[in-house]
Amino acid sequence: MTRLITDMLGRALTVPETPQRIVSLVPSQTELLCDLGLETEVVGITKFCIHPERWFREKARIGGTKDVKPERVAALQPDLILANKEENVREQIETLSGIAPVWVSDIQTLEDALEMIRQVGALTGKPAKGAEISGNIAAGFASLRKAQKPQRVAYAIWRNPWMWAGGDTFIDEMLRCGGWENVLAEKARYPEISPEEIAALKPDHILLSSEPYPFGEKHLSEVQAAVPGANVVLVDGELFSWYGSRLLQSPAYFQELIAGFIRENPS
Repeated sequence: MTRLITDMLGRALTVPETPQRIVSLVPSQTELLCDLGLETEVVGITKFCIHPERWFREKARIGGTKDVKPERVAALQPDLILANKEENVREQIETLSGIAPVWVSDIQTLEDALEMIRQVGALTGKPAKGAEISGNIAAGFASLRKAQKPQRVAYAIWRNPWMWAGGDTFIDEMLRCGGWENVLAEKARYPEISPEEIAALKPDHILLSSEPYPFGEKHLSEVQAAVPGANVVLVDGELFSWYGSRLLQSPAYFQELIAGFIRENPS
């Protein structure tokens, strides 16, 4: 049995009524598939799908998010492939479409993420669980207690060259959800800007992400010297950029950051 659906790009797909062999090309969606209870149905993941750790050790790997090996995918005989517009390469998605239907997500906002979770739940035969996860995430964000005065932040994702989250990214959406003001909201995507130039924007806080660049303790003093007026902190990048079920953890983490920022800036 098959059915006709559309993905988040509006592409029409014919998919199995209940997929039995799923390949995921997106780390945050891989974790979602696990939380939906699709232990045996998922047969292939990328080398960046590190959650859950058990799957990372045991599931077949089909390359990277932007370096998928079609022959590895074909060998797994999938009946459904899950991809993402930004994280995967269009030409590779087109190639993989000759192997199995490829459902593509397109995530810009929290509501996009919630809709993706509901759609993937329905797509994989787990509509109730998808709705439950989506509802719990929405409730968590609705309960966030934000600072009375919006605090200005810059969110670093890379070093050499220095790159930051601009205003048309999911990270920027998460910053807004936390009640923060992105000093680079007028910039597109991930602009290359030096810390000294960031200092001129007078952020209250500099957030150094754990991914994709692995910022660590050794980078704090470097950035603090360049932006002496800001509070420089390390943050868990997964909780700002993974748009699957990991969002269940984001509101509590943001609340901890908000409380810490208020202590750092009591005025």
